[in-house]
Amino acid sequence: MRSLIFALTLMGIGGVAVGQDTQTRNPGIENTIEQQIEAFQVDDFAKAFEYASPTIQGLFGTSENFGAMVQNGYPMVWRPKDVRFGELRQIEGNLWQQVIVIDQAGQVFALDYMMVEVKGDWRIAAVQMIPPPEVAV
Repeated sequence: MRSLIFALTLMGIGGVAVGQDTQTRNPGIENTIEQQIEAFQVDDFAKAFEYASPTIQGLFGTSENFGAMVQNGYPMVWRPKDVRFGELRQIEGNLWQQVIVIDQAGQVFALDYMMVEVKGDWRIAAVQMIPPPEVAV
């Protein structure tokens, strides 16, 4: 179940990246994503849920529902072996942080995290799988 993509559909976002503009790295955005992944790694779903936007929190209702969705739909984020940050881009007015995740089996995944600022803090408003970048061997 790739339920975090729900936000893209519900919010009318998605499709081709038109008007893409690469941004300077944002430590606050990266920290939010890192903190959520660290919370997942110790099964602290209540803490991980705090890093989700109010829209996501409203859709899942509880941290338990949210945690179950991540465990089942995004196991590479729940138990990553390695996490690296790619480009931060502005696409049609939204900030998207690319995150490269290597799972426990060594498979590489690329995800785009849509970030929103809520009362001065960065929150995750959507996550979608994207094709992983080509890596020279």
